[in-house]
Formats: sequence, C-alpha cells, structure tokens
Amino acid sequence: MLHLFTGLEFYTGLMLVLGLSFVLVYEAINGFHDTANAVATVIYTRSLRSQLAVVMSGVFNFLGVLLGGLSVAYAIVHLLPTELLLNVGSAHGIAMIFSMLMAAILWNLGTWYFGLPASSSHTLIGAIIGISLTNALVSGSSLVLALNIPKLIDVLLSLIAAPVVGLVLAGSMVFMLRRYWGSTKKRRRIHLTPAEREKKDSKRKPPFWTRIALIFSAAGVSFSHGANDGQKGIGLIMLVLIGVAPAGFVVNMSASSYDISRTRDGVNHFQHYYTEHLPSFTHALALDGRSFLFSESPRLEAPLAGSYGSEQGLPEHTQVFHCDLSRVLFATNRALLLLENLDSYETLSADQRFHLRCLLMCIADTADQIAKLPETSPVDKRCLSNLRRDLLYTVEYAPMWIIIAVALALSFGTMIGWRRVAITIGEKIGKKDMTYAQGLSAQMTSAVSIGVASYTGMPVSTTHVLSSAVTGTMIVDGGGVQIKTVKNILLAWVLTLPVATLLSGGLYWLVLKLI
Repeated sequence: MLHLFTGLEFYTGLMLVLGLSFVLVYEAINGFHDTANAVATVIYTRSLRSQLAVVMSGVFNFLGVLLGGLSVAYAIVHLLPTELLLNVGSAHGIAMIFSMLMAAILWNLGTWYFGLPASSSHTLIGAIIGISLTNALVSGSSLVLALNIPKLIDVLLSLIAAPVVGLVLAGSMVFMLRRYWGSTKKRRRIHLTPAEREKKDSKRKPPFWTRIALIFSAAGVSFSHGANDGQKGIGLIMLVLIGVAPAGFVVNMSASSYDISRTRDGVNHFQHYYTEHLPSFTHALALDGRSFLFSESPRLEAPLAGSYGSEQGLPEHTQVFHCDLSRVLFATNRALLLLENLDSYETLSADQRFHLRCLLMCIADTADQIAKLPETSPVDKRCLSNLRRDLLYTVEYAPMWIIIAVALALSFGTMIGWRRVAITIGEKIGKKDMTYAQGLSAQMTSAVSIGVASYTGMPVSTTHVLSSAVTGTMIVDGGGVQIKTVKNILLAWVLTLPVATLLSGGLYWLVLKLI
C-alpha cells in the first residue's frame, strides 16, 4: 500500500496529511458526542464505573467500525453532486472536502463544549448540502439538480424517523415492563433508581441479571454506533485520497482478477439489459436532463499496456465530454474496452483508471435511475440492484488500514471526551433519577434501531435516537422531563442542518475565491 504514496510532491503530501487529519479529528469529536450516549445509562445506573464503561464503549465502537461494512459510508458520499464526485481531484473537489470537514468540526466542537447532544450525522449532511448548493450557485447550474434529491430525501427521512421510533419504542418498552414485570418484589427491583436500591437493599449495584442486560445493551449501542457513524469517516477518507492522490485510489489497486472479472461481467450484463429494455431508458432520458462530466484521456485509443510507476496525478491535458443517459451504451462499450483481458488495474495508466471509474459510476447511476421507474418490475429492480453492486465493487471500497484508522480515532474520542454530553443525558433530561428499566429500555431500543439502520445502509443519529429514547422513558415512567434541557436538545437538532449548511457553503465559497 505504501507504494501508492511514493513520488508525491511536498504540497500534495501536505494536503494529504491535512485531509486525513481533518477526517480523524472529525471522527474523534464524533466519539465525544455519541459515545456519551452509550455510557450514560450504565454509569448513571451504577452498572459500571465510568472508566470501565468508557473503555468498553471504545472497544465495541472499534469492533463496529471494523465489521460494519461500507453501505452507510457511500450512502453519505453519494449525497454530493455527481459532478464533484467525478472531478474530486480538481481544485474545486479538494476545496469541497476541506470546507465540508472544517464546517463539521467547528459545529461539533461547539455543541460538545456546551454539552448539547447534537448529531454528527446531521452536521455532515448539512455540510454536504451547503457544498452542493454553493457549487451550483458558483457554476450557474440548477439548484434542483445540485443535490441527489431522492437519496437526500431517504437520508433525511431516516434521520427524522429514527428519534421518533426510539422515543415510541423505549416508552412502550418501559410501560410494558412497569405493567407486566412487577408481580413480585424481586421483579419490581428493575423499576428502582440506584438511590432507591441503596436505601431499600443497601446495595449500590443493580440486580445481577438487570446489570448484565444493561451492560450488554450498552455494548450493543456502542457497536451499532461504530457500524453506522464510523462508516461516515471511511467515506470521507476515501474522498480525501481520491481528491489528493487519485492515481492510487480511484479504483481498488488491490483488486484481484476475480474482482475485476465481476466488474466486467456487471458491465456486460448491463449492456444486455440495456438492449432488451431500450424503451425504459428512453423514458428515463425524458425524465432526467442531467449530464455527467468526465475527463477523457487522449491515450484511451492506445493499447491497454503500461506500468503505474510513480505517476500520481491525472494528466494535465484532457478532453472533457458529456456522458448523459443517451450515451450510456457508449459508456458501456468504452468500459468493456478498458476491462478487456484485464487482470490488474496496475496495467492501466492513471488517466485510464480515472476514466474507468467515471464510466462505471455513470453506468451504475443509470441502473439506479431505471430501477426507480414505476414500470420497472420487482424482479428487474433486484437485477439492477445486483448489477449496481457489481459495477461499483472495485470503485466503492476501503483499504483495511483506513477502516482501522477510523476505528482507532472513534475509540480514542470515546475515551477522552464523553463526560459533558453524558451528564446531559444522565442528569438533565428527566425530572427524576433514571431507573434500571428506563436505562435498559432506552439502550435496547437504540441498539436495535441503529443496528437495523446500519444493515440497510441508512445513516442515523446515535445521539438523537438515544436521547429521544431516554426522553420517551421519562415521559412514560419518570414523572416528566426537564423542559429547558429538551428545548436545548430540540434547538440543537433544528439548528444543526442550516448552520452546517451555511458554514460549509460559506467556507467553500471563500476558498473558491482564493484559488
């Protein structure tokens, strides 16, 4: 892997180090915010000491990132304008990355300082919206087409729905426990607060099985958080690498011949589908006037030979052409030409790899649009979904060292910055102390909700899911909530998206004026 960075100029290397540092700082601050939610309940129910709870949370965050996959990572990435994704190695692309990260870091640090459980996911999505809209204004393109609207709607719906689901499920669970799990004195202990437990039984710890359930549910929240939020950092690092050192990262240089053949088969199958369903493509073209910018290398007509060597950037002299839906067959033919008899991406030159990535993204985007047409049958939808995965198999990837770096950053942030937000969750939401049943209900519903979202590739806010779950238990079984705290949490929830949008858009505009 290190050979991919050899030959970098000093300026390029500096940009790379800064970009990676920004992402890792963002992930560490993410740990400040969201891990506090996972440890607050076990600390305030005295299930674990704070030091041990934080270490446990850090370990399970690490495992969550390691085993969580990449579906959420690229769900976030694809909110960016297609033009910027395809030209991420340009000056505009690099300005986009740094503006987005700086805006996210500034807002997350501010809300953490004041102990507000703000959402890192909301912040990042707001920053992406700001970048997209500013890019449209600067380039004079349509504001409507500046965003991936269907994907944005899906993401925003998941961010809005998840806290509501957490509040309702946690409230329902604690209600059921209160109603059906209190028939004996032993069972009624689950509804005690730590102070009540100490007064009645002269014991500081929860009952054994209640304590075990609290610890395991806290571990589940941490694992789910790592699997969901950790992926966002992975996607951001890939953007940085593609933007600053594109030659080594636009496609997976470690892809085996089998991986490449899977991509080639995907293009072949899509080509067959295209010829068999031409009316659907014509309909899609009538609905969608977008076109995608690609850099076409003048060397593409040359034989597909040559070595990678130390070439680290895209060619200075490239031709620009538009590849819209009307030219998707052309894109498939060119992609097949590049993939023909190919066993390793290292045999392609840097511009050929970049060109191939653009073609594959164009074809995959077209497949996605056709799948969303009303007349596309469920069988064809599944077929196109599988084709899309095959087409992007060697494009949407992440080396193991990136996954480990993000996991370590998230775990490190977990262990050093948890206290401010944990105090808000544990002490300032409910009017009364948290009972064991409330802590267990909030954690179990959060772990399941976030885990399901990660599995389906939808980014959600761990902060908002768990804080709303705690609120739900307090409303149902805790004598109410502290209105001031709830108002502050709601205010942060409402302001995060517009503030992050304005911050990132303003920074992006300023950087574009300077370059």
